[in-house]
Amino acid sequence: MASKLGSKKRKAVTRDAPEADEVALSDGGDDFETALFNGIDSQGEDDVDEDDDSGSSDLLENDSDTEEEEGSDGDLVSDEVPSEGEDETDGEEKGSRAASSGSQDKYVDGEPAANYTVAEDANGNTRYIYKDIDPVQDSDDSDAPATQNTIGNIPLSFYDAYPIIGYDINGKKIARPAKGEALDALLDSIEVPKGWTGLTDPATGKPLELSQQELEVLKRIQMNEVPEEGYDPYPATIEYFTSIPEGMPLSAAPEPKRRFVPSKHEAKRVMKIVRAIRMGRILPYKPPMQEEDDTEIKNFDIWANEAPRKDHPMNIPAPKVPPPIHEESYHPPPEYLPDHNEKKQWEEADEEERDDFLPTNHESLRKVPGYDRFVKEKFERCLDLYLAPRVRRSKLNIDPESLLPKLPSPEELRPFPTTCATIFRGHEGRVRSLAMHPSGLWLASGGDDGTVRIWELLSGRQIWSVKISGGEAVNVVRWRPNPEAVILSAATGEDVYLIVPSIIDPEVEATSREVLDAGWGYAVGGASSNRTKEPATQWARPGTRLEDEGVLVKFSLRSTVKVISWHRRGEYFSTVSPNGQTSAVAIHTLSKHLTQLPFRKLKGLAQAAQFHPSSKPFFFLATQRLVRVYDLSRQELIKIIQPGARLISSFDVHPGGDNLIVGSYDRRLLWHDLELSVRPYRVLRYHQKAIRAVKFHSSLPLFCDASDDGSLQVFHGKVVEDMTENASIVPLKVLRGHQAKQEIGVMDIDWHPREGAYISL
Repeated sequence: MASKLGSKKRKAVTRDAPEADEVALSDGGDDFETALFNGIDSQGEDDVDEDDDSGSSDLLENDSDTEEEEGSDGDLVSDEVPSEGEDETDGEEKGSRAASSGSQDKYVDGEPAANYTVAEDANGNTRYIYKDIDPVQDSDDSDAPATQNTIGNIPLSFYDAYPIIGYDINGKKIARPAKGEALDALLDSIEVPKGWTGLTDPATGKPLELSQQELEVLKRIQMNEVPEEGYDPYPATIEYFTSIPEGMPLSAAPEPKRRFVPSKHEAKRVMKIVRAIRMGRILPYKPPMQEEDDTEIKNFDIWANEAPRKDHPMNIPAPKVPPPIHEESYHPPPEYLPDHNEKKQWEEADEEERDDFLPTNHESLRKVPGYDRFVKEKFERCLDLYLAPRVRRSKLNIDPESLLPKLPSPEELRPFPTTCATIFRGHEGRVRSLAMHPSGLWLASGGDDGTVRIWELLSGRQIWSVKISGGEAVNVVRWRPNPEAVILSAATGEDVYLIVPSIIDPEVEATSREVLDAGWGYAVGGASSNRTKEPATQWARPGTRLEDEGVLVKFSLRSTVKVISWHRRGEYFSTVSPNGQTSAVAIHTLSKHLTQLPFRKLKGLAQAAQFHPSSKPFFFLATQRLVRVYDLSRQELIKIIQPGARLISSFDVHPGGDNLIVGSYDRRLLWHDLELSVRPYRVLRYHQKAIRAVKFHSSLPLFCDASDDGSLQVFHGKVVEDMTENASIVPLKVLRGHQAKQEIGVMDIDWHPREGAYISL
């Protein structure tokens, strides 16, 4: 293995080094490596043998010192003073090195000499040792002394257990300086040198000495003097940026526009402040006035600076005292003097009725006594001047009633109901619903007794009745609007019945039965077999007993039905079940006996529903707070009306289709103009309790509402086709006569189709 390595390396000159071998055998490899490192890094030595000998001698000296320190802790090698021979040897070595370095000239044969020295390392190889670079004035080298201890930022306390305090730049150990009794004895025998401070350099562990110049600087600083002569504590300011404008700007970028264009933002701010000053919102500062305690009474003459002016109706000059007349003279003519009776009459008269004074004759002016009413008249005069206006103001004489809108007289708006004409009696318990036939001949009603009754309107007698429920109340009854067939719909609980009463001629009755029977033929024809979904409800016949009495069709929903509303053609009708959730609103086709649920989910509880009264395919649905308008043909939501009521009870659409009235349980009647806004056009409050029902007249400009307080309010509501004119609403009559039972008053109302009369229950 050794032969292989030797073949690859360059052959080195071998020399005998017995001392190095002895050191390698006696100590470990650490000191040998240290000696070898010192031999390699040594600079300025020409002879390699001398280098090796010095390295080995240093190594032996270090080893001997280490052995003596381990053998005896009390004896310190550093206490021994070096001999003169050793000093001379060191001086000769230093001189030889200086001679060898000084012998090198800067120029050899006119060319620059090399700045290095050729030497051999421990293995005999060539080694180039370069000289230290001499820093010039432009160099960044500092004048700070070179650090002798190379341990860096490691505290010296880490070396307390070792006899050294670190290593120098060449890797040699720096021995710990002597201290203790030996050092004290040495200091006692040696005089204190100049610059001794008694401090220790933390980097080297040696005493810190200061030069005489440094001591002088410290002394001057302690005495608050200038550190050195010529030091200026207040040097002149160096202006890095001159105040003289230069021709060339600091930046080549173009000038921004804001530097030469007036700022619009600042102009707006200034105008805002100017407006505030003009309007008086910003007032100039006024210093507080010192209140002067004047005990004197100040008198002000309001006409002191009265200058003559031209005649002007807005200028009132100061009133002048009229000149005295004959009877006011102190020596009036005899004809102005009163006689004894006139004087007695003037004294007996009241002060407010008699003249202001009584003429009196005096022989001379010096005999005129003081005026007894002087003080009183001066006071009245000053009072007149104080209360007299300086400027004549034109007073507006406006009648407050003229500011109110001119409403037509109720006598001009007839016909409208004013008195109770007929009372229909026959139901047992409360009557919950009524409906007027489109012909105006019959009236249908339903109540808690489970019966549906039909009355003749002119005579007030009952002409037909049927009991459709044993325990459930009839909540709603409605007529089919088409007069060709007489069909009555009624709802009790969850069941809905279609009835053809036997009060009409046989031809109309037969036509009515054919309309209802057409749905059975549609089902038999197989149209229902094409449906994939299960129908919402099943249409069926109610039974033999009810069929004999005219009840022909029956179907049931999932919850109690409260509202029935027919389409104007009579082909469709809708039902509302507030507690039905998904089946709350249902639309039924009469000719097909088909029920559809148009809404899968409703936001809020449904309260009422109604078709558009004209040909538009609109469907109105009222929840507790909103009224939504849907287009059935396109199946989309068109508008959301916001009445602002807490809980809607009922609503009705004007026959024209552009206006809507809403009644609420919070005692308000709200008129909506659908073309104007989704908010109410008018809010009417005429009731003390909740409003149960509202209704428009089909042909006259009338509408009314019914409340739980037992009263009905009749209004005149005129709607014109001109879009520039708003609807006129005039309250006409308050009708009373119903008695509230269990906090429930009037339940339902309906108008006569042609006359200005209505029915209420």
